[in-house]
Amino acid sequence: MARIRLTDAAIFAQQSYKPQTIQSPRITDSLDTDDDVQAYLTETGVLLLPGSNSILDYFHFNLRVFRIGHTRYRLASNGTERGASGTIWHQGFLIYARRVYAWLGDRRPKLIIGHSLGAAATQILSKSYNVPGIGFAAPRPKKGGGAVQHDDKCLSICRIDDTVCGLPPNFNHMGDARFFEPRSNNWGLDHSMKNYRKILDNHKGPDKLPVLWP
Repeated sequence: MARIRLTDAAIFAQQSYKPQTIQSPRITDSLDTDDDVQAYLTETGVLLLPGSNSILDYFHFNLRVFRIGHTRYRLASNGTERGASGTIWHQGFLIYARRVYAWLGDRRPKLIIGHSLGAAATQILSKSYNVPGIGFAAPRPKKGGGAVQHDDKCLSICRIDDTVCGLPPNFNHMGDARFFEPRSNNWGLDHSMKNYRKILDNHKGPDKLPVLWP
């Protein structure tokens, strides 16, 4: 099973917004559709899923998941759909994850890393493939509480000052969600990967940060 340092996973997540900066492992295939679904697969089987690097994009509905095809999904929507396993997901996040799944075809990633919208899809695809997943600034894609099969390999990293980590309302994270607080007061809404990389090195809980995952 693939394992990775959390700090290295954060670097990959940030670089996924500028994939040309990733020199190793080399990106061997990429997805960039007209409806803004983006994904990158490396030669070592790491699947990278960028999302929105700004919380303002979330509230202005510029996130890709809410503009798939000709349908706009509302942030407060309770629209749900059952996945292949029977798990009930937020419909918009599930449709996004299915786009990535269809693109991968017979290929099975060894590790999935995502940020924001990509972190929502990471939670779904980690379960679908039963592989480790790490999501930064993770929204909540699962309807209903309690554990589901194959959720033990998924880790969501959240800042307590990032509103997106509590959205959509009445949904839940899948697997292990850990929340971190900056050591100094912060009045912003810190959703970007730059700020997530900072908090990995300088936080005061309430949760503990694993060095490696899984």
